Amino acid sequence: MAGSMRGVYTNLTEIRRNVFREVAKVCYAMGDDPSKTDSDIDDAFDELPFKILPGDVATYRESVFLERAIIGERIRLAMGLPLQGVERPARISDGFKEAETADLAYYEPPLINVIKFACNSCKDNVYEVTNACQGCLAHPCREICPKNAISFVDKRAFIDQGACIHCGMCAKTCPYQAIHHHVRPCAAACGMNAIGSDDHGRADIDYEKCVSCGQCLVNCPFGAIADKSQIAQVIWAIHSGQEVIAAVAPSFVGQFGGKGNVGKLREAFKLLGFSGVEEVALGADLCAMQEAEDFLEEVPDKLPFMGTSCCPAWSVMAKREFPEHANCVSMALTPMTLTARMIRAQHPNAKIVFVGPCAAKKLEAMRRSVRSEVDFVLTFEEMAGMMDARDIDYLSLEDDNKSDFDVASTDGRNFAVAGGVANAVVNAIHRRYPDRVVNVVNAEGLDECRKMMKDAVKGKYPGYLIEGMACPGGCVAGAGTLVAINKSTAAVKRYAKKSPHLNATENSYRMLLPMLEKGFTKEDEDLEVAESREAQEPKR
Repeated sequence: MAGSMRGVYTNLTEIRRNVFREVAKVCYAMGDDPSKTDSDIDDAFDELPFKILPGDVATYRESVFLERAIIGERIRLAMGLPLQGVERPARISDGFKEAETADLAYYEPPLINVIKFACNSCKDNVYEVTNACQGCLAHPCREICPKNAISFVDKRAFIDQGACIHCGMCAKTCPYQAIHHHVRPCAAACGMNAIGSDDHGRADIDYEKCVSCGQCLVNCPFGAIADKSQIAQVIWAIHSGQEVIAAVAPSFVGQFGGKGNVGKLREAFKLLGFSGVEEVALGADLCAMQEAEDFLEEVPDKLPFMGTSCCPAWSVMAKREFPEHANCVSMALTPMTLTARMIRAQHPNAKIVFVGPCAAKKLEAMRRSVRSEVDFVLTFEEMAGMMDARDIDYLSLEDDNKSDFDVASTDGRNFAVAGGVANAVVNAIHRRYPDRVVNVVNAEGLDECRKMMKDAVKGKYPGYLIEGMACPGGCVAGAGTLVAINKSTAAVKRYAKKSPHLNATENSYRMLLPMLEKGFTKEDEDLEVAESREAQEPKR
């Protein structure tokens, strides 16, 4: 993978967060002032590009009109609406009223979108000679080229792009490293090789391959890729008077500032209109116990190895590309779903909002085969936009001093960090069988996950527990995070150590696990790949 922009606060970061904030402001204003008419709301959305980018001088691109057109598309995606393009005159708010009336719980596919006129049409898989070329006497680049695509013009190497087969031998051989391999940044970040070029050289996503990990959208230097949000739907649910409960992923620690003060977080969510907050780390404990049980029962007698299930992007990739070994990926429900089912058992009519780092969780929540019980999914970045819209300063809030009877274990909270899932499962196994040897291997990033899976299929990891994480670093590196990966990792580990429980088996909800897993069958699991593809395909 090429150099990543993760953890670097850029102009694009600011634009994304400004869009989330301003969309949330308008949505909150709709509920705060019932006298507002549809026309008022339409006008408010249409004015947002001018509010976000005031003045008549372009800041980032050649034209302020282009900048505002791109912002307009980002606003629509943040509202959960499809892209419009520039082929016809249209208002930003077109379709918004219909979406509100329909009470859409999920987005209209696809989730990940390329704003075509924002794309820089970056060169992809092209080798070019740079100014570092010294026109050396040896000419090793010319001599090694299998297609005679390199000649010398004005004492500098020149590559005939029509003859070049992109083998890279010239770049490897050049003693001055003067030949550069151009790779589209979004394509380099995509572990599924799902990004190519359209007829105009702009990025194009193959939704047959895409698993919605979101790494492309945070690695595009031009901000041309964005996913759809459910900010509007969540705020509508809050303003309708419904009970709305947030289920917060283990990687939340430090995302909004501070060192993981849950009391402050509950207070912030209360000010946003949420009825309550639960840690998904509780569901992580149950997931670890279920996977431990499955491992003990099936490996190695029934299965040659077992993969973890909590990362939906990794899980779908493994099942899609290795269908003969799809059953080797654990059938345990994910922490998000298990936590949502726990909440639903006590609050049957509530709207449940998963708040986390992951774009792929939006895809998982849409699955019909296994009812996730999750009504909406928001990323930390989207949630920060809601906080900004309400002028909530997380660090200045008072701790609500609420003492929870049950808290997640250290292992459950560490699910957010690469290696944490496998460690939790192994510790759960050792609680029952202290002398059982459990070999573990883990991979971060879909490219590495694919290599690990290939090795496992070839028999390199007999009887192993294998952990896959689509995002390098684990969930703390998800597309919707706010904090640098190293800082978030450290914050999660510090917070995890504060738990009075070390191991998942100490979770007091463990007796509920059979009930929460009820209704989950092999037939349901087989539908996951098909549904993930269907949930991304644009409507024709």
